[in-house]
Amino acid sequence: MSAHAGWRPGANPWVVAIVVTLAVFMEILDTTIVNVALPHVAGTMSSSYDESTWVLTSYLVANGIVLPISAFLSRWFGRKRYFLICITMFTVCSFLCGIATELWQLILFRIMQGFFGGGLQPVQQSVLLDYFKPADRGKAFGLSSIAIIVAPVIGPTLGGWITDNYSWRWVFLINVPVGLLTTLAVAQFLEDPPWERAAKKGALSIDYIGIGLIALGLGCLQVVLDRGEDDDWFASSFIVTFAVLTVIGIVGAIYWLLYAKRPVVDLRCLQDRNFATASALMAGMAMILYASSVLLPQLAQQQLGYTATWSGLVLSPGAILIVLSIPLVLRLMPIVQTRLLIAFGFLALGCAFLYSRQLVPNIDFKTLVMMRSAQSIGLGFLFVPLTTIAYVTLAPRLNADASALFTMFRNVAGSIGISLSTAGLTERTQVRSAHMVHNMTPLNEEFRLAVERMTAAIRDFSQAAGDPAQLAVGRMYQAMISQAKVLAYIDVFSLCSILAFVMIPLCFLLAPVKSSGNVAAH
Repeated sequence: MSAHAGWRPGANPWVVAIVVTLAVFMEILDTTIVNVALPHVAGTMSSSYDESTWVLTSYLVANGIVLPISAFLSRWFGRKRYFLICITMFTVCSFLCGIATELWQLILFRIMQGFFGGGLQPVQQSVLLDYFKPADRGKAFGLSSIAIIVAPVIGPTLGGWITDNYSWRWVFLINVPVGLLTTLAVAQFLEDPPWERAAKKGALSIDYIGIGLIALGLGCLQVVLDRGEDDDWFASSFIVTFAVLTVIGIVGAIYWLLYAKRPVVDLRCLQDRNFATASALMAGMAMILYASSVLLPQLAQQQLGYTATWSGLVLSPGAILIVLSIPLVLRLMPIVQTRLLIAFGFLALGCAFLYSRQLVPNIDFKTLVMMRSAQSIGLGFLFVPLTTIAYVTLAPRLNADASALFTMFRNVAGSIGISLSTAGLTERTQVRSAHMVHNMTPLNEEFRLAVERMTAAIRDFSQAAGDPAQLAVGRMYQAMISQAKVLAYIDVFSLCSILAFVMIPLCFLLAPVKSSGNVAAH
């Protein structure tokens, strides 16, 4: 604690915060910017779309493995040196991805990119914890939230615009100038505090078993989450095998890390009720954030025929609203208990998804933007307060391990949210279609009359070849499928709303603190 009280960084803490956040922004952006470019990648590499999705899966697997062990790697190399290694190699791998000529090369470079990029988020968070006093951490995490919440939202928009107007290779090459600039700035401004340098000098043993179990569990989990929908989940022996390996790896890792003398990551962070609760709430927020960030663009593209750029623009006003709401949240945090702000955020988020149930097949762009903007109000009240309160009662020596775990929970929960939302959409579409198809029979008077009206319209006003009656039935079937899909989106939005409301009681397990870090009176 004396080191914490006496040490002052040589550079302005805000300069350091901007520099490390820029690196994280670039890394998080890369998790979503490539999504819309996959069909173009498949065409260039003469591969199928299914094969090209490994470009995304490989990145997520490597990224998920390195997150929980990043605190150990930071101690092993020294925090500044490790951050420089990560940002430098991430930039190099981005360049290699941009010039890859074969799919296996691109997948290999994406694995490397994910491995080195995964260390950036936890280190950035531990830097902010060390460089800012508890009273100022809310403002620092407000800056960090721009990277963590906004980057995955604008990724599809930016990726679609680059792909439509230039080449998918620039999705990766755009990182090179930003990475070079960030590397130089980190080398100039970032420094290790005394307690980090002391930790590096101490003898650090490598927990090979812990690292191996974490790699097995989280790596296989990311494969299951990312490939499950395409491979029909547990109907596939491939998914079943990886699911079993996931359970073995995660259960084995938890047991080993709890009882090992020098574990690769210290799970004692989770003994702190405040940190454990904040982690659970952050996981819930991440599931909703990432699920909704996938659902709305998918709805816009597949149901409404939007381009990748326009579907991304549905999310952009909401991202701007989040950024604008952060100053308001920061002003409220010294006045209102942080847990009350978090509870309000989940309440607003749940109500916003109830509002999103007004979805209809011919919904217009403005209404879609309003739906996303309503969701963004709740999100704006969650990230900064959650990240700030998570470390209030935690021992400073656990900050590095806690940052790694906190980031891991957020990212893994985000992947789970994406997988569950897409799987739920498929399942609910099938259920809704099964219920609606029973009405598509000549015995149903309304259906029979609708077919007769459409048959007459086709006969009188259309030049389409074929029997007008059969064409009418076909169009009615297409309309039914379209309506079933819209109802499925409404069902998934309802589940997101329920999850948000379920999170509200958990908020009151958090410490009753304000942004100053002092415990407030009950």
